[in-house]
Amino acid sequence: NPNLPPLFRSIFNNAFLPYGDPETLRAFLNAIAEFDYAKSEPLGDAFEYLLSSLGSQGDAGQFLTPRHVIDFIVAVIDPKKYERVLDPACGTAGFLISAYRHIQAANLDADGISTLDPKDRRRLADNFSGYDISPDMVRLSLVNMYLHGLLQPRIHEYDTLTNEDRWNELADVILANPPFMSPKGGIKPHERFTIQSKRSEVLFVDYIADHLTPRGRAGIIVPEGIVFQSQNAHRSLREKLVDEFLVAVVSLPAGVFKPYSGVKTSILILDRALSPRTDSIAFFKVENDGFELGDQRRPIDANDLPQAQAELTEYLNRLRNRDPLDGFKPSLGLVVKKARIAADREYFLNGERYRANARIVGSKWPMVKLGDNSIFNIISGGTPKSDVEEYWDGGVPWITLADLPPDNSITEISTTKRTISQNGLRKSSAKMIPVNSVVVSSRATIGRIGINRIPLSTNQGFKNVVIRDHHQAIPEYVALALTHLVPTMQLQASGATYTEITKTKFGQLAIPLPPLEVQREIVGEIAGYQRVIDGARAVVENWRPRVAVDPAWPVAPIGDIANVIPGQSPPGESYNSDGSGAPFYQGKTEFGEMFIGDPVKWTTAPKRFAERHDILMSVRAPVGPVNLAIQRVCIGRGLAAIRPSRDRFHAMYAFYVLRSMESEITGSEGATFASITKRDIENIEAPLPPLETQRAIAAELDAERAPVDANRELIRRFEAKTEAAVGRVWGA
Repeated sequence: NPNLPPLFRSIFNNAFLPYGDPETLRAFLNAIAEFDYAKSEPLGDAFEYLLSSLGSQGDAGQFLTPRHVIDFIVAVIDPKKYERVLDPACGTAGFLISAYRHIQAANLDADGISTLDPKDRRRLADNFSGYDISPDMVRLSLVNMYLHGLLQPRIHEYDTLTNEDRWNELADVILANPPFMSPKGGIKPHERFTIQSKRSEVLFVDYIADHLTPRGRAGIIVPEGIVFQSQNAHRSLREKLVDEFLVAVVSLPAGVFKPYSGVKTSILILDRALSPRTDSIAFFKVENDGFELGDQRRPIDANDLPQAQAELTEYLNRLRNRDPLDGFKPSLGLVVKKARIAADREYFLNGERYRANARIVGSKWPMVKLGDNSIFNIISGGTPKSDVEEYWDGGVPWITLADLPPDNSITEISTTKRTISQNGLRKSSAKMIPVNSVVVSSRATIGRIGINRIPLSTNQGFKNVVIRDHHQAIPEYVALALTHLVPTMQLQASGATYTEITKTKFGQLAIPLPPLEVQREIVGEIAGYQRVIDGARAVVENWRPRVAVDPAWPVAPIGDIANVIPGQSPPGESYNSDGSGAPFYQGKTEFGEMFIGDPVKWTTAPKRFAERHDILMSVRAPVGPVNLAIQRVCIGRGLAAIRPSRDRFHAMYAFYVLRSMESEITGSEGATFASITKRDIENIEAPLPPLETQRAIAAELDAERAPVDANRELIRRFEAKTEAAVGRVWGA
């Protein structure tokens, strides 16, 4: 191709082409040969689209950052034409390209003509730099930047954390979404970091802060571990940021990186010149980013990013102009004094920790602490000694965390599975809880809430709110009000083996207490919402596809038309609490939803993978339930992946057929649980009409499933209405 730029020839010299047959390679080369690079911007946009479609995690923990999130950060940081811009973990150079476009757009006259002169353009080309440890990512970055107008891109294959060659290179603007994954055993960094750690996310943030010029600014996407983990390195990093660099934190919803990752993230806004001049840090919370937060990420109308950008920009401008913050009341955030953040020496950067108290100030109703003995009494739970047989199987109802469902709904407790003897209750630390008290889990899993309709006792994982004055509070309202304080409870919990909120801290929590008629009105409103949620949930939970099988259709064993891959769990030490690595599914009770989207564990050492559109079957009690993988996942021993042969067994048809056969699939009864083997699955016979018929059946069932998905959305919306109703009483 005579039009191929010399840069491309050097980038792809000796590159591996993953094409197995000559015809595919020839078709690819013919398409490439037709490209005209004279006007590369459309090609650049096409290239960006392809990169987003291939946006799964790389070997070094890379996730391609959504374009709208990149543009939001760039708009807030506002790089100038004379500033040096760096991304020390550049991936495919999305941040650098967005910054380049931002500068171009900021330098147009009234007629849309660029005001950048040749000197400006030369300086721009020299001012953009990126580092990445992966040679493949470096190649992608070079191509991407070239296609977007930077003809001599400065992208270097460089290990930012272990190599010192470029340590003395500073930048005016640093934009990054550094890898969240640390290799097993951690990083082995050089000794020039101010924070001693082997966690990649800690080291990257430390590096970025230290490599800003005196006027430098940075926008960094970080996992939640940076925000609240209590390890010494995380705490020291937060202290350093609060004291010298940080001006704002933007909390993003957990679904931003779906379907590739469900990790919860935040954006740190650093300003080396501005931070020492202010005694405050602003916190903003983005609930919606313009897309569904499920795995499909379809566009929706709800989008907080423009409002967050406007409010954050106003906040920064007030700081730069030394304007007072008294009249600044952001709808998506709050401003917190640094002294308050530093008060407990943990330097937590989770706005919810401070937002709850901010809402207390805004409530028009009096605030009452749970430890106020005139209205409430707090009784801690306790457990009788299990080694004394007479304590068990008595007549006193007794509950544990397992008796409260994990869906954050308020549970009405009218029966229990466990009882202890009255003698056991007297000799243990457990006490009888009066009827219509509010029981709250306070250890390990914190914040599950129930109302007991019978006298009962709880184990030591509970703090129980007994209402002493029923003329001032009703249990249904107290339970609802406490749901608003769950994030605060979680943040105030501490402990080495497991976290727990102490009785003292629990008693300091306060709720707004309006008159009884207002409490009943709020409870009635939310009860109406809950009826809609329950009805929609019944539709979701009871729908099953039905495939009408024609007896004339042939049948085939699954083993002849699909590949069956049994799961194999990775070693326990490979789980990463910070959300890095590959998503991992074990199966069993995790088989609640129709489509797998939110991973429940993560691993850096996966053994067996299911790919997107593989069917996942539960192979250990319960045997037979199937889900559809909508992302690449590591599968544990409780699952097997079924990968249909494309030319014989349509993937969605296969899913619906197996879904409709769930009740017929049985395994062998083992000593501990029932199970089904790979051979058992391969011997299951499936109806096999022509491929076109399979596609038609799948399309019909897809259409049938649409209203079911609509009910899922209804659940989401009415849960949001419930949260808003609770929030109103807090002044939110």
